Amino acid sequence: MCGVARRGTLRSTERRGHEMPKVSKESAAHVLQQGPVEDRHEDLDGYTVNFTSFGADIDGTPLLRGLPGDRCQCPHWGYVLKGRMTFRFGDREEIYEVGDAFYTPPGHVPAVEAGTEIVQFSPAAELRVTEEAMMRNMQAMQQA
Repeated sequence: MCGVARRGTLRSTERRGHEMPKVSKESAAHVLQQGPVEDRHEDLDGYTVNFTSFGADIDGTPLLRGLPGDRCQCPHWGYVLKGRMTFRFGDREEIYEVGDAFYTPPGHVPAVEAGTEIVQFSPAAELRVTEEAMMRNMQAMQQA
C-alpha cells in the first residue's frame, strides 16, 4: 500500500532514495490562458499532468485537423472535478461527469461543457504532437 512501510517496499514519498515527483494545481510551473481555457501543467517523469478549466463549451474538432484521422492520437487518464466532457470516437461517444475517472485511448475528439474542470495525465511526447497541431489550428483560425 502507498505510504505504508513494509519489508521490501518503498514509502509513497521515496523512490530509491529520492522523493517522488508531485505537482498540484497551485504549484504547476506552466500556466496558460488560451481564451476561455486555463491550463496549469507540469511534466513528471515523462508524463504531463494538466489541471484544466473550461470557461466555455469547447469542441475539439477544428483544433485536431491535420492529425491522423483528424483525431487526438495521445492517450489520456484523468478525473472530472466539475462539469461534463465527451470523447467522440468513430463508432461511439463516451461521456464523463463530475466524479468520473477516465481513460481515453488514441483516436478521439474531445468536447467539453463550460464550467468543466479536469485533471489529466498524458505521455508528454505524444501530448506535444497534439498540442503543436492544436496551436497551428488556433493560429490559422485567428488569421481567417
